[in-house]
This record gives sequence, C-alpha cells and structure tokens, in this order.
Amino acid sequence: MREPIYKSRPVAPEPARLGGERINDFIIMSEGFSNCYLIETPAGNIQINSGMGFEAPIHKKNFESFSTGSAKYLILTQGHVDHVGGVGYFREAHDDLKVIAQTGNTEHQAYDQRLSDFRGNRSAFAFTRKFVDVFQYYADQGLSDFPAQDAPAPDILFEDKYCFTLGGLDIELIAVPGAETNDSLIVWLPQHDICFTGNLFGCPFGHFPNLVTIRGDRYRDALTVASAVQTVLDLEPEMIVYGHHSPVVGKKVIQEELTCLRDAIFHVHDETVKGMNEGKDVHTLMKEISIPPEIEVGQGYGKVSWGVRAIWEHYAGWFHHQSTTELYDVPQSSVYGDLVELAGGIEVLVDRAQQKVLEGRYEEALHLLDIAFSKDDNEEALSTAVEIHQKLKLYSENFWLTSWLENQVDQLNQRKKLLLKTQAEKEEVL
Repeated sequence: MREPIYKSRPVAPEPARLGGERINDFIIMSEGFSNCYLIETPAGNIQINSGMGFEAPIHKKNFESFSTGSAKYLILTQGHVDHVGGVGYFREAHDDLKVIAQTGNTEHQAYDQRLSDFRGNRSAFAFTRKFVDVFQYYADQGLSDFPAQDAPAPDILFEDKYCFTLGGLDIELIAVPGAETNDSLIVWLPQHDICFTGNLFGCPFGHFPNLVTIRGDRYRDALTVASAVQTVLDLEPEMIVYGHHSPVVGKKVIQEELTCLRDAIFHVHDETVKGMNEGKDVHTLMKEISIPPEIEVGQGYGKVSWGVRAIWEHYAGWFHHQSTTELYDVPQSSVYGDLVELAGGIEVLVDRAQQKVLEGRYEEALHLLDIAFSKDDNEEALSTAVEIHQKLKLYSENFWLTSWLENQVDQLNQRKKLLLKTQAEKEEVL
C-alpha cells in the first residue's frame, strides 16, 4: 500500500549554510533557498543554479570541501532570484564560465526585476525571520562579505532542447516552460538516468503545485504543469535531484509519486472546469473539491483550494458575476464604517465574532472583525483576532499559510501593544 512520500520529507525552504553533501561519486549538493549542485567530470565541472547572491560564497565553500575543479558551465533551471542571484560571483570564480538557460530566462528576469519591490514586500512575512537567523549564523561563522544579487545575461539560450558532452558525460537540457516559470528546464543525464528538476513541481517534492503564489505571481496553467510532470515521467529516472532537500531515489517510487501528482492536477483541473460549466461559484468549488485518497499528495506548499481558485480565474478572470460592484473601483470595505454604525458599535461585532469562534466558524469571525477594524482598533477585537489566527494555525500544514498566520499574530499583538500604550498615555494626561 502506498505511503505518500511527502509525509517523510521536509517542506520549508531554508537559506544556505555551511556543509555540502556528496550524493554519489560525481554529484555534490549544497542546500539553500534553492539547492545548487556540482557535477564533476574529468574535463571540468558543471554547476546547476547559483543561489541568492548572498548565498553564493556559502555554496562555493560547500563545493570546494569536495571538489577543487573549475566549473565550465552553469545551468539555470529557472529565472527566479534564488537561482540566478549568485551568477556574477561564480563568473569571477571560474574563468570562461558559460551560463546556460532556456530562452524565456531573459523575459522572466525582467519580469521579476519589474516587480522586485512589490514582491519583496509581499514575501517578507514568510522569510524575514529566516534572513535574520541566517545572517546571525553567518556572523557567528565569521562571514561578512556578501556579493550583491545578480541579474545575469546567459551566454547560451536554447528553445526546446540543448545537448552537450563534457568529460564523457552526456548532458541534455529539456525545456518545460510555464510549469514553474516561463523558462523552466530540466537537466537529464541519460547515461545515469538522473534528472535534475529544479523547482519544477514546487518547493517540496510530492505536494500539490502552487498554481499561484500568495506572495503575488502570475497564474500557472494546471495543464502545463501536468504536462511537465509527464515529461519527467517519460524519462523514467532512477533518481530525481530536486530543487529543495535531498534527492528522490528509485524508479518505482518516482513513477508512483509523479503519476499521483499528474493525476491529482488533472483531477482538480477537471473538477473545477466541470463545476464552472455547472454554474457553481468559486468559493463553492474551493470547498467541495478534494483529491481522492488513492492519489493523495501533500498540500504543504500549494493547496488544492488555492489551485481551484487559480484555475477558475486563469480561465475566467477576476469578474465572478456575483455583484455589479466587482466592476467598479469602490471596494466593499468602503461601507464597513457604515456597518459598524448600523450594528451599534464595534462591541456588537466583536460579540458576534466571538460567538462564531465558539462555533468553529473562524473565517466568518474574521470577516466581522475586518468590519470592526475599519472603524478603530479595539483591545477585545485584537485579542479575538489573535485567538482566531492561532486556532487556524493549528490546522495548517502549509508553509505559506502558516507563515502568514504567524505574521498576522505578530502584527495584531503589536497593534494591541500600541493601543494599550496609547490608552495608558491618555490616562496619564487625564
């Protein structure tokens, strides 16, 4: 009986730390926000990905603890900042290094840079603590000189497939654009049946993909992601060297897991489309659609309900045909103050929200508190909101959702602390 692999693997990405790992006699792994790898050959080395700019010296030290050979090629499995940021540092470290990427890399890097401030701010809730912790770790290790984040121009771009041989090792680069980014690629070593997938299926292996990220990104088409899974399935690898955490080993388990992932994506896609054609609204579908137990995958990075909404809006856009107000620039929140007055004050809404909490209707309680907060902060409302977020966290196994809930608890507690301080100061004046 199948035991889904996601249950035995970590979920959250972590920044690079000292200590690489040799995973076989010619491949070295250095873990980070996205893993970097070094493939050794008698004619020189091939590096896969470069990490964030500040991680690059750590990856280099980890590689050098196993190999002193010079890198001839650096392959970028996608254009995200945690893959390309260290390229400049490695160019300086290796003479005549050639950087290879799929042709969409230039567009994707431009897209990321265009929204760098927006996306950096929107990602902070999930990564600020990790950055604080890791830079303290670096300081403790005597590390202080970190290169700037690079936005490199690859030396070699290819459309569909690019093959070369180095030191007797055959390398095939296969484009799978659109699954994670518009420039996603996989690295296939046909002589060894080893596939480097980067983050093709998201951060942790065996989980439902992020068809849209809550940090803010373009929608990813479910059918394109499923097709990318099929591309790897067809190769029948003995080992998948993944973008995060350790490799996945064994043809049987890989075939089984990727088949379940592919079928889970198709199931969620098809059920969403079916529901749309039946006239069901997106929230109903988010609540109704689940993955059958026989093809269970994790939801530690992407969630099925989020995938349903991403599919719905990928096909139908942002207008849900529920209210004329969707078509205008005045949000519902503009009348929240009126609702507070009609309700007879914040206290009435807080009382009702607390009743919802007792009934386990946490999301409804948050809707009421959102209305209450539009008027003013209130100690009891803030305490209730903290309680709700803490209860929701108990049910979350998703990295992004848990990070968001933890951050909201911190912010709500800060608001409560500020409110109490302000009230105390007013009382002193009186």
